[in-house]
Amino acid sequence: MKRVLSLIVAGLLFWVLAGLPARHLGGGDLALIHAGTAELLCLAPAVITLVWATRLLARDPQQTPILVLGATGIRLFGVLLAALVLYLRVPPFREQAAFLFWVLGAYLYTLAVEIALLLSGQPRSRPTTPGTKDA
Repeated sequence: MKRVLSLIVAGLLFWVLAGLPARHLGGGDLALIHAGTAELLCLAPAVITLVWATRLLARDPQQTPILVLGATGIRLFGVLLAALVLYLRVPPFREQAAFLFWVLGAYLYTLAVEIALLLSGQPRSRPTTPGTKDA
């Protein structure tokens, strides 16, 4: 639950720290709407995959690389599909292509935070030297 809360707080920080300056630098309220929507599009599947991955990794930590790649692919497809539907069907998102750049930035940011949260909970493996036995 702590990781999920950290991911949500990180998403809100992205929205505030990227959206507010864009609003004041000429993007107006539409920049804030695009930033918030893009982050929500990325945050919802990220929370789901973080909970799912945490449960699976508790059982088998050796599956980390496969799990991260699989979750990334599924989430990328879902986010891109939702962003495309918004871009093609909803007028405020169709007016400027900047929305797609917001989605790209929010996706990469959220992915980095999620992977950092996943890997921070993993036990560090100790390197073993040949000829020694672990106790």
